[in-house]
Amino acid sequence: MTWRLALPLLLMALLAGCSGGKTRPSSSHPSGSSRGPYSSGSSGSSSSSRGGVNDDTSRPQSSRYRDDTDSVPEGPPPEVIAKLPEPVPKVEPRALYGNKSPYTVLGQSYNVLASPNGYVERGIASFYGNKFHGYKTSSLEDYDMYQFSAAHKTLPIPSYARVTNLENGKSVIVRINDRGPFHENRVIDLSYAAAVRIGVWPKGTGLVEVRAIDPSQPLTAQTLPPPPPPPKPASPGPGIYLQVGAFSDTVNAERVAQQLRSANFAPVQVVDAQINGRNIRRVRVGPLASVDQADDVTTRIEGMGLPRPQVAVD
Repeated sequence: MTWRLALPLLLMALLAGCSGGKTRPSSSHPSGSSRGPYSSGSSGSSSSSRGGVNDDTSRPQSSRYRDDTDSVPEGPPPEVIAKLPEPVPKVEPRALYGNKSPYTVLGQSYNVLASPNGYVERGIASFYGNKFHGYKTSSLEDYDMYQFSAAHKTLPIPSYARVTNLENGKSVIVRINDRGPFHENRVIDLSYAAAVRIGVWPKGTGLVEVRAIDPSQPLTAQTLPPPPPPPKPASPGPGIYLQVGAFSDTVNAERVAQQLRSANFAPVQVVDAQINGRNIRRVRVGPLASVDQADDVTTRIEGMGLPRPQVAVD
């Protein structure tokens, strides 16, 4: 099936002068994302067909999808995606599916937020494409990789957020209609179109800020990212840190920090902070050079018997 057949009418109009092409397979998806078993949000069996996709959501993830690995399409070109309109936030009722709280995936429990208002988080974004195109999201909507949507572990479905690439200042409004990514070092999984819009594609991952939007309020300057500063070659970009723990006791913080230093992790920092009026000491490793290094260091730290570190982007 050509990608042209899967596009909405607006995109087809924009592509009137373009030629279609088949999708190309990929040996692995560059994002490192994981959809996990919580994809339908439904407790029952459901099977639907859309554009040639027969999606039986009662089947396990290992056999549900047509493709074994994710991939990206040959079209439409990024310049066409750049012309697509972003979703306009509007007040919507909670979806009947995808909002169960708490829910458990891969042994980890998550609680869906009562409200998206005030949510702001920085972290690593990934994206998903061909493998999931046309299949059901957690809300039982059809996933369309050419729409500006996203998967999030705890934001209500549906809700809206502005995602800003901290490395280039580009941003996009997305509609949250899916659960994931269940790779613990990822904060959001963007649709292919959203990833193209802000430059997460073709790299596969990016350092982002996710800021929820209150659709009952006008899109004021508070939902817009500040303009990127003038380029400064010597100025470092945002860094990736792994927080191994937060301690009220200095001795415990230094003990964990010394364990990490003895295992040749560097640099290791003990950073003072205040949370709800309490003084705490955060033990962090970083900055790390890349997302791949952060994933590798996370695995090694867990192998030492320490708690799984949390990603922080500063």
